[in-house]
Amino acid sequence: MCLAIPARVAELLPDDRARVELGGVAKEISLALVDGVAIGDYVIVHVGYALSKLDQREAEATLALFAQAGLTPSLEDA
Repeated sequence: MCLAIPARVAELLPDDRARVELGGVAKEISLALVDGVAIGDYVIVHVGYALSKLDQREAEATLALFAQAGLTPSLEDA
């Protein structure tokens, strides 16, 4: 199953790429669909692409809802 999940940008890479982190796991993704992303921003990730930016409060609330539901989203699912 594929999920679109929030992840924090840990590193900006060449060619519109970034390394994001979620739960101690890092994954390289494409930023080609989103402008103005900086280190520390949260993005919604789906199938290896950032779809949009979201603020930290919204990202943390979304991740908390996953935890309350007993779900632990993984970057492997994104």
